[in-house]
Amino acid sequence: MPPAASSGSDGRDGSSGFAETNGFAETSDPAGSSGTAADIGREAADRTTHRSLARRLEGINIYLVGMMGAGKSAVGRPLAAALGYRFLDADTTIEQVAGQPIPAIFDQEGEAGFRALETAVLDRIASWHSLVVATGGGAVTRPENWGHLHQGVVVWLDAADAVLLQRLSADPTPRPLMAGPDPHGRLRELLEQRRPLYAQADLHIVQDSGTPEQVALQVLDGLPSILKERQAGPSEPLTLINADGAITPSIN
Repeated sequence: MPPAASSGSDGRDGSSGFAETNGFAETSDPAGSSGTAADIGREAADRTTHRSLARRLEGINIYLVGMMGAGKSAVGRPLAAALGYRFLDADTTIEQVAGQPIPAIFDQEGEAGFRALETAVLDRIASWHSLVVATGGGAVTRPENWGHLHQGVVVWLDAADAVLLQRLSADPTPRPLMAGPDPHGRLRELLEQRRPLYAQADLHIVQDSGTPEQVALQVLDGLPSILKERQAGPSEPLTLINADGAITPSIN
């Protein structure tokens, strides 16, 4: 799986080391390997919990949705690492398929052409497994995309308008849908259109000022609440009553 790039149209905002990107301050040692014995014990317990959660997920994909600037890529990487999943940035994949950056796709094909390519890429991604996928902010606007997204677990990363605007202002990534003299007004307009669509997600995560690792933990803490426990099979064979009233054993 190719690594995710740092450019895109709808909120790829990952970073590493001591960089601060889009309002997220990230540390170079998220695992905290130099912590105290108590810290190490907590980390070991967390790893056990996360492995158990990964088994419950059974390889189904996790799709992160939300506005550009919501931190989908920044949060997706530590989330994937915690679950033993792979991370995939859908916008990066679109660029690789098209052989050109997203602003060029918008220039040549318009938004409609970009959305058609996005749907084709999501269709392909849905055939894979054990992925945390950072989707573009507008992926939710096409009904056919929800057919792909709902094959997995959909998580909405929500953030206040002011937080989104601050992150986008600090990010030099070209975003065609934000081009114009009033980016704040355009952001409010897009949010008004998209919030009801994001609300169709299985899990809603409201962010505060936490790091990507902390937001990933919010997602990990929330996932068990939406996963159904698999029912255990019957301990003894069932019996069936046929049309004549005769009792026969089931095939169990």
